[in-house]
Amino acid sequence: MTVAVTDFTSAFPEFNDFTKYPPGQISFWLGQAYSTLNAHRFGTNLDLAAMLYTAHNIVLSARAAATAASSGIVGEATGPTASKSVGPVSIGYDVAAAAIAGAGIYNSTSYGQRFIKICHIVGAGGLYIPGNSYRANYNGDRRGYPR
Repeated sequence: MTVAVTDFTSAFPEFNDFTKYPPGQISFWLGQAYSTLNAHRFGTNLDLAAMLYTAHNIVLSARAAATAASSGIVGEATGPTASKSVGPVSIGYDVAAAAIAGAGIYNSTSYGQRFIKICHIVGAGGLYIPGNSYRANYNGDRRGYPR
């Protein structure tokens, strides 16, 4: 199933402000998600992954638009805020506590972090534990098998 803009905004009502988050942009990023993500790999998580991918990219675009509106440098790569001061008031965050190792740009939004967690889940392979192998019979008895 391909998610429509109305499905996206129903699942993520915080994006209902169509002046800040234009439907065309939502549709564009949904299309990018479906052309990029492997449907077979994601299985039943495909639509959720597509929506999280879209939300992540829309937030990045909204940040760029806000920067442009304040005459900042659009497209400048920045990390999460570690501390900020305004007059006598300051605030600091432990950004490492919320970061996912190896997630890169996806750590810049909570949607990206949720997206990368799904990627980790669907990208996980089998598990091999080295050691002595044996086959137990139906009673769990190992007699007659290598130890």
